[in-house]
Amino acid sequence: MYSVRRETRYHTEAVKLIATLAEKGDPWAIPWPCVYEFLRVVTHPKVFVPPSTLEMSLESLERLRDSPSLVMLGDGPGHLRHMTRTMRDSAAIGNLVHDAHIAALCFEHGVSELYTMDRDFSRFPGLRVVRPFRNRG
Repeated sequence: MYSVRRETRYHTEAVKLIATLAEKGDPWAIPWPCVYEFLRVVTHPKVFVPPSTLEMSLESLERLRDSPSLVMLGDGPGHLRHMTRTMRDSAAIGNLVHDAHIAALCFEHGVSELYTMDRDFSRFPGLRVVRPFRNRG
């Protein structure tokens, strides 16, 4: 979201971060639930005025997908086991279930580090949370 919406606080830093990840060549990943959350937020007329158009938002995702090192994380055959363990270990209920889904996908695919500005992810043991813009502004 930060890299797409110019008026956001961390726009410039986010553009640089995405470019670095996309061009570096090392594998990096985006969980599918984050894609849907991105679309929900940037196209929402109560979040951004004017909101991003659906077409612009989808084009942003297509540009990310051009990175040959990007891996999209989705539910696999062992997902129930990862989800159950993640939910129990973090006691995630209510609004935290969505975050638990993302964390479970990371565990399922062997991802141990998550870049996010959302502090709630620190509740998931075994997932290192990196707040890439925390020291800026």
